Amino acid sequence: MTEFDYIIVGAGSAGCALANRLSAQGNQRVLLLEAGGRDWNPFIHMPAGLARLVNHTGVNWNYETEPEPHLNGRRLFWPRGKVLGGSSSINAMCYIRGQAEDYDEWAKAGNPGWNFDSVLPYFKRAEDQQRGASEYHGVGGPLSVSDLRHKNPLSEVFIEAAIESGFPGNPDFNGAQQEGFGYYQVTQREGRRCSTAVAYLEPARERENLTVQVRAHVEAILFDGQRVRGIRYRHQGRSVEVAVNEELILSAGALNTPQLLMLSGIGPADHLKGMEIPLQHHLPGVGANLQDHLDICTLQACTQKLTYDHINEIGVGLNYWVTHSGIGSSNIAEAGGFLTSRLGEAGRPDIQMHFVPAQLDDHGRNRLPGHGYTVHACALRPRSRGRILLSSRDPAAAPHIHANYLSDAYDEAMMLECVKLSRQILAASAFEPYRGDEIFPGKAVQSDAELMEFVRRKAESIYHPVGTCRMGQDDHSVVDAELKVHGIEGLRVADASIMPQLVSGNTNAPTIMIAEKLSDLLLAKHRNKDEQEDALLAW
Repeated sequence: MTEFDYIIVGAGSAGCALANRLSAQGNQRVLLLEAGGRDWNPFIHMPAGLARLVNHTGVNWNYETEPEPHLNGRRLFWPRGKVLGGSSSINAMCYIRGQAEDYDEWAKAGNPGWNFDSVLPYFKRAEDQQRGASEYHGVGGPLSVSDLRHKNPLSEVFIEAAIESGFPGNPDFNGAQQEGFGYYQVTQREGRRCSTAVAYLEPARERENLTVQVRAHVEAILFDGQRVRGIRYRHQGRSVEVAVNEELILSAGALNTPQLLMLSGIGPADHLKGMEIPLQHHLPGVGANLQDHLDICTLQACTQKLTYDHINEIGVGLNYWVTHSGIGSSNIAEAGGFLTSRLGEAGRPDIQMHFVPAQLDDHGRNRLPGHGYTVHACALRPRSRGRILLSSRDPAAAPHIHANYLSDAYDEAMMLECVKLSRQILAASAFEPYRGDEIFPGKAVQSDAELMEFVRRKAESIYHPVGTCRMGQDDHSVVDAELKVHGIEGLRVADASIMPQLVSGNTNAPTIMIAEKLSDLLLAKHRNKDEQEDALLAW
């Protein structure tokens, strides 16, 4: 059986970062396993190409929730990256860390070392900030963070409308304060998407101590008692077993990491018994605590042909591949902001908005006639909780996703705030030269009951699932503050599933930070071991 010091499952936002950092010293043999393929699709690397990746089965798991009881029984679409780079290869590239309070709350919940002052150095270490180094930003890191090369005129109008509505402008959502409106910075390098596959994996691919295996669908974790001894995965129609000497790290994401744990007998005993899976270790929190940002889109018709609705895609593509600029370099969600609703506390925004200079309905899968623009709005700290369950003992079967949106009355009230504040900004005079009829929810929809029915009919995920292997010290947590799985030796989790609570914003940058922090911890362990050996030799 082939042996490695570290095996990493999932080459997404965290997995690629870990593979780079753990293989950098050259004395640790690292295996990185990815269920998807290589990131060769050209639409991955052209930022605006994300619109072509929404339903692309070659790079997307294309998950759906179970029927959601508070959303008219709808199954909601949950795209997740199935390719090198994971969801960082198909997302909208918005670089957002969240609020300092988010991380301080993680630490207060029993996770020392995860307060904001402790995690900020890892954000900075990962970053190569186009604007230069500062108190909040780093340069020279693998991940390029840039200003957009192309901005639609309507994106500037949206920022002006928000300021006109009484909200402040903000040139840096990751600086001293998050509140306000402006342009998103993006994970791009010279107009191209800078996924974690580009940022972290490409520079490390030629290292002799790093093995990257794509099209490798992990089937089970292998144990020797309560210690991990290896992993079994399927590749090209056959099962392969590999051994691990140091640590197995699961970085398969908030859906697939708990799925793999349960398939391997780690999880809630009653559920595993019902699935006829032998119990390895009872951990009731595996798959629980699922959180996501539910998003509602307000659409307005545009009286001028400035939008991205019906562009000449061939012309845009040709211009982009020659110049790496123009519409092809846009992340589509160019502008946005963070604001505090009437239910929130002053100075801590509880709603995020993304402005899209196009009509976005059903994740862009429903193309509408004419021209228009869209305001996405989501409540940043939802109280509803769902869970992931197995649908089958077959590792290739999609898990059951019970998001349980709007099961808490607070979340219903917040979604109403999202719609009302979106309408308020779109009604500002800055939009007067462009404003046509309201498409969704529509002028006739006015009462809270009518707006709530609109939310139940149209709200969708904005792709931020977290929390299903929660970090903590209580009986329902899954990993400790060093990301070790409780009760199992040689097994850690490093991805968005470990977040105790959703961060107040997009989740890609925080997931990379988690990997950076874990890699530092693991490398420090080896440095200490080397220093001890040197001391013995010197003695």
